[in-house]
Amino acid sequence: MSRIGKKPISVPQGVKVNIADKVIKVEGPKGKMDHAMPACVSVELKDNILQFKGKTDSNQDKALLGTTRALVLNMIKGVTDGYSRTLEIVGVGFRATVQQNKLNLQIGFTHPIDYIPPEGVKVEAPKQTLIVVSGSDKAKVGQAAAEIRDFRPPEPYKGKGIRYQGEHVRKKLGKAIAKTGAGGAG
Repeated sequence: MSRIGKKPISVPQGVKVNIADKVIKVEGPKGKMDHAMPACVSVELKDNILQFKGKTDSNQDKALLGTTRALVLNMIKGVTDGYSRTLEIVGVGFRATVQQNKLNLQIGFTHPIDYIPPEGVKVEAPKQTLIVVSGSDKAKVGQAAAEIRDFRPPEPYKGKGIRYQGEHVRKKLGKAIAKTGAGGAG
């Protein structure tokens, strides 16, 4: 059995879990989520503890068991606490504003970029150079943050662009320094 898959999940106060027809539904203060479970995984709820079991001991069933348990744990954490990703904007004149849940980016192009987040994802700009993407679904929050970053990923020479907070961007040497460091070829 999968090491992660056999760990039980305790359901916190204020979270309702409903299992019916191979669909697990989780409802909490931050929203509702559901997940269709694979046929090889069974789950039972007893005394606010979820226990997952696989039908067979094959490698694929073990992998699906661990994946399903991790997805359900992410759902429970999402409806209780929620998830968020923070993005930084680096560059002269680069800025972001939010108007009616629509993100407006001015990042060095001739035109501003408008990004409408998917349903269930909230975008905020507490500062002009900071974007906070939050929601209850971990996958949607991560995907929205990645889509925003893809508008202008950080470039390796000056580091300008949109990056995750705390992300280290490896910088390359400029062409003048690269020429002098090449050696005595000439």
